[in-house]
Amino acid sequence: MKTILLVEDHSIVRMGVKLLIEDFLPSVNIVEAGTFNETLRQLQTRYFDLVLLDIRIPGGEAFQMITRIREIQPKVKILIFSSQDEELYAIHYVRTGANGFLPKDSTNEEVEKAITSVLNGGTYISSIIQDQLVNNTLLERESKESPLEILSNRELEIMDLLLTGKWTKDIATDLNIKESTVSTYKARIFEKLEVTNILELFKKVEIYKRRQTGLN
Repeated sequence: MKTILLVEDHSIVRMGVKLLIEDFLPSVNIVEAGTFNETLRQLQTRYFDLVLLDIRIPGGEAFQMITRIREIQPKVKILIFSSQDEELYAIHYVRTGANGFLPKDSTNEEVEKAITSVLNGGTYISSIIQDQLVNNTLLERESKESPLEILSNRELEIMDLLLTGKWTKDIATDLNIKESTVSTYKARIFEKLEVTNILELFKKVEIYKRRQTGLN
């Protein structure tokens, strides 16, 4: 019997995902966690085959969560289950050590395919991301062409929060770091991407996304 840790802070979403998984994996034990601290506690008490991980949960640490999970259970499979923009973040999470990235708006069939693939030892990325990799001749060429690939994981995390409209103070609270640290990262992001304000940043990201999906 497979054991899955479902990490999601919204109980209704957990209920729906749990029912869906139990439909195509009848003999499965699903344990739920609503915060990252609870996630760590569960990982310390039993073995899991898979962690289905929502990044934006109370106490969450974005990319660092993958490292902390593997410190406790090095061999556990991790499938990111996120509402973050797939075109911008999926490859970053896989490079950080996740076994796949599943958007929250995926169809039931995609959820089944992703979970089954990761449980069987594979890596899951959607056809959209596969097309990105093909269009850019695998990850090496993609890293040279993408303006966002020069950002560190922490810079990408802060950029994501900036694009959602959060202020420096809010980001500092969310990430439990100093406002001055956020300001430093923000300045680095602007410098690396050659923008001077949030509007220019938003436009640059949109241009990148459109290029990646083949739109003009």
